[in-house]
Amino acid sequence: MAEQLALVIGSIVGGLLLLLLIGVSCCLWRKFCATFTYEELPETPPMATSAASSRQGDRLCQLHTRTQLSRPSGVPFMVPPSFQGRDWVPLHSKELSQAPQDPCLDPKLLPHNASGNLGAACVMGTINPELYKVPEDTSETDFPDGCLGRLWFSVEYQQEAERLLVGLIKARLLQAPSETCSLLVKLYLLPDERRFLQSKTKRKTSSPQFDEHFIFQVSCKSVTQRVLKFSVYHVDRQRKHQLLGQVLFPLKNETLAGDCHHIFWRDLEAENLEPPSEFGDLQFCLSYNDYLSRLTVVVLRAKGLRLQEERSVVSVFVKVSLMNQNKFVKCKKTSAVLGSVNPVYNETFSFKADVTELDTASLSLTVLQSTEGDRSHLLGRVVVGPYMYTRGRELEHWDEMLSKPKELVKRWHALCGPTEP
Repeated sequence: MAEQLALVIGSIVGGLLLLLLIGVSCCLWRKFCATFTYEELPETPPMATSAASSRQGDRLCQLHTRTQLSRPSGVPFMVPPSFQGRDWVPLHSKELSQAPQDPCLDPKLLPHNASGNLGAACVMGTINPELYKVPEDTSETDFPDGCLGRLWFSVEYQQEAERLLVGLIKARLLQAPSETCSLLVKLYLLPDERRFLQSKTKRKTSSPQFDEHFIFQVSCKSVTQRVLKFSVYHVDRQRKHQLLGQVLFPLKNETLAGDCHHIFWRDLEAENLEPPSEFGDLQFCLSYNDYLSRLTVVVLRAKGLRLQEERSVVSVFVKVSLMNQNKFVKCKKTSAVLGSVNPVYNETFSFKADVTELDTASLSLTVLQSTEGDRSHLLGRVVVGPYMYTRGRELEHWDEMLSKPKELVKRWHALCGPTEP
């Protein structure tokens, strides 16, 4: 009897414990499900949008004054301050959201208004086309006054085959004597002026398109000391050649760098028909930048030099010296050009010179021929400067440089002999 009573009491206690365990499990399950359930935001009626946006604008100014981000009680996620106050649309909507015009918002953070249906997308910004523009090529439109024409060509040097490949591309606005002109170009590799290559004749045009290629055989050691010369001619009915202009292009290391061809363009220059002076002539440009206090000299070319042929080495260079009150300040030299009485340099040098020093400063350009033992032989010299040191063309060149700041002033000058002061 006692055993039966104990069994009944144990069954009752076990049932109560089982019910308690089930109740606790249900409570825990409900809390667990509530943790991973997001509260759906109520949709704003279209008619109440404007009113809601005005109320949100007042709250938005208060939100920007807070130092920390806060989350409203009814929103299960955090909204950054730059995006608070916007009328976001549900994902299933097909209309774009409109940003409120609130003075508290930075205009750069507002999305741009757009018209049209872009699905569920929201316009956040636009592309500035000015950032992706390619620089305009003005080589065929920007011609200086008095231009004799412009020539385009390409240069490539193959070191293994020791070949210089020259491409004659086109010419524009050549100053031909008649509309029914016939044009051709002769190519020289100076200092050799006896041999040349010639293009085909282009008829009845002042802007011919050539697209021709030429090959010069030249060694690696001497190619950087050579000069390409393009002479453009007009052929009349009697088949006489009339020179319209020429281009002199020194071959430097930077122009031959790489294994691909480089395209250049140059304006034609008129040939100097004046006979050279007794010791030769030197052409160079002068420019002064008063803002930077910089004096620039561009040594272009020389002609009619009296070389010492008995010397074993025939190479010519120009030394440019800045003087102040007949005292040496600084000196710079061009590269040496082998075996030519008409060398071409096209090298630029700059000197620091204050505007107050120009009344006592002068430039001395000396043409020298290299000899053995690091010695040099003087071929000629020219000095340009103020009235204190120069007269004639040298003084005119200096005064024109000062009257045209930041412009290159180009002139020819006769060289004084080695024995002359």
